[in-house]
Amino acid sequence: MPTLQYEAIALGHGPVVGIDEVGRGALAGPLMVGAVVLDCLRRAPSGLADSKALTAAQRERLVPLIESWASAVAVGVASAQEIDDWGLRMALAVATDRALCALTLRPQGALIDGPLNLLRPPSILSFGEPPPFLVWSDLPVMTIVKGDQCAATISAAAIVAKVRRDALMRDLHHEAPRYGWHDNKGYGSLEHRRSLAKYGPTRWHRRSWALPELGSKI
Repeated sequence: MPTLQYEAIALGHGPVVGIDEVGRGALAGPLMVGAVVLDCLRRAPSGLADSKALTAAQRERLVPLIESWASAVAVGVASAQEIDDWGLRMALAVATDRALCALTLRPQGALIDGPLNLLRPPSILSFGEPPPFLVWSDLPVMTIVKGDQCAATISAAAIVAKVRRDALMRDLHHEAPRYGWHDNKGYGSLEHRRSLAKYGPTRWHRRSWALPELGSKI
């Protein structure tokens, strides 16, 4: 289970935010970044874990518990169009920045899942429309591989973001029911790929990605 060992270290410098993203590998829909802040150590909700190891019902049950436990919670979004315009890595930085800008408590440090500092833009930029200025790019960061499995705020951030994104994809399913988003949440399931080959992409698809082409055999 995730613990507060990393938070205990970071809180020596002030409030700490745990950060994680969902939707990075989807073919359709936005990516979302969750941000969960603690300003002091207090017992984390029971049941926190890697969001992918939890059922949808377990994640949904945890969200109000996380919101009561945390000092602040927010989610940042980058749309499929923005991913196409800026590339995935830049879109991740923008969504992360948006999440932190939406917080009601200013963190003094961040714990981020994975090996990359999501708050920093990529070293090589290639896009048409310029992305917004990144307000939080200089925030002190500790990156933690498999952080959602060992740091409570990161686990909580992933759960909040996944519940929010899953709900959005269920809503979008009613707009484009052929693609099965209520089930696959925009990821590349066989049903989703077959529908892309038969009907083509929607405005919610990431068109810069290698999507199945119309008429392709899948």
